Amino acid sequence: MARSPVHPAPEQIELPMLLDCLSDPTRLVVVYRLAQLGPGESELQCGNFNAIGAKSNLTYHFARLREAGLIRTRVEGTGRYISLRRDDLEARFPGLLESILKAAARDPVCLELAGCSRSAAEAKKKR
Repeated sequence: MARSPVHPAPEQIELPMLLDCLSDPTRLVVVYRLAQLGPGESELQCGNFNAIGAKSNLTYHFARLREAGLIRTRVEGTGRYISLRRDDLEARFPGLLESILKAAARDPVCLELAGCSRSAAEAKKKR
């Protein structure tokens, strides 16, 4: 039986670790994709990110994001579901996540990894 992953409490989320975690392009794309989920969608399966990296590499990135307090991982059977901890992050650092996501959207180069929901051309049009 798989153990539930450990998540830091909201008050344990540290700004330096959060910013260091988001400095990696793969992790930034994961967070950006989770933030772009529409109404009625709050999580994605790990397999939804296969286009941006190998499974073993993504496992490492998901662990770093979870340890930093950016995502929550829910285990259901053999599946792992990932959601953005938007409310916890907003309570701890008001406006920070939204600022990071807006900056990422303005810089299409940082979101050019395969599987990102917006292309560089779309991002340039939004400028």
